[in-house]
Amino acid sequence: MAYRKTERVEARLADNRNRILQAARLLVSEGGWSEAQVSHVASSAEVATGSVYRYFPSKADLFVEVLSMVSQREVDVLQAIADSEDTPYQNLHVAVATFVERAMRNRRLAYAMIAEPCEREIDAARLVYRHAISQQIMRIVKVGQERGDFRAELDPSIAATVIVGGFMESLIGPLSPLNADFEGADGKDPEAVHDLAGQIADVCCAAVTAYPQKVSSLSTITRRQA
Repeated sequence: MAYRKTERVEARLADNRNRILQAARLLVSEGGWSEAQVSHVASSAEVATGSVYRYFPSKADLFVEVLSMVSQREVDVLQAIADSEDTPYQNLHVAVATFVERAMRNRRLAYAMIAEPCEREIDAARLVYRHAISQQIMRIVKVGQERGDFRAELDPSIAATVIVGGFMESLIGPLSPLNADFEGADGKDPEAVHDLAGQIADVCCAAVTAYPQKVSSLSTITRRQA
């Protein structure tokens, strides 16, 4: 008779796996991918080092899972914004600004997710993540084109790719652990972060807008952050 895991065993295994993931996420947020050595993860999760490999065949597999876990949350946030009934311009501005502000809340983690040198497997997972982000931005662009708010001659897929590439590239400097010049880098100047997010969103919106938007109207846009 084949052995069947009891519900208690299944729950314990799931708990161990979750603790390992959370421990790895915390270590990455503190020191990047290099800080999340398997032995460090095991110690933080209070499991044996060999137990980590029971759930994740390699360190790269663990890192990819951490990236997927973190990035899916960002995709979900942008999806909720894209689903909003606000104007496409508002939704695009809010989507970009929200992404920037959320990234700046945890600079070290966001830098690891977006730009830190890493293994090939993690870089491949990043492409999947960026594509998922682009899909949500493309949804907003398409609606804007249908309404006549955004330039109809643009390929929405290309426009979304350029927008996502633009705001992620714009974040590399402010997120970098080597950058101590940005006023909001230490999290003590939320107004600097708010201004950064607004300016990046302004530029992204300007790239696709069919007609000039009043700058004063930007102050009425509420960022919906989860």
